[in-house]
Amino acid sequence: MPKAQKEFVLNYSMNRWQLNFKKNVGPTSDSIRMCNPSSFEEWEKYYYLNVRSKEHLDELGRKLYFHIANDLPCENRFHPDLLDSITEKDCIEYIYTVVLKRTYNGFLKERGLL
Repeated sequence: MPKAQKEFVLNYSMNRWQLNFKKNVGPTSDSIRMCNPSSFEEWEKYYYLNVRSKEHLDELGRKLYFHIANDLPCENRFHPDLLDSITEKDCIEYIYTVVLKRTYNGFLKERGLL
């Protein structure tokens, strides 16, 4: 069994169950360009008001946790201790990080500001 890190499992699961797809998180790239934020807080506020709610992202995090806790263990793909170390809070924070923070960082790089 290959050694994996927590973020690898989170990323793998998020992609596998398409939780980061446009149908789930909205058009993040288009939305951030429309918003053209001058701060992360401005982007976050815009996203929650115009794209998806915080509650929706929290629910995606709970779905991510469900899949990691219930579907992955029977596949013997990852070490059980690694899967057990991932909490629902980790999953919610990961969704938030990917959808909001990494989109914002990508926007800054695109604009040559990072």
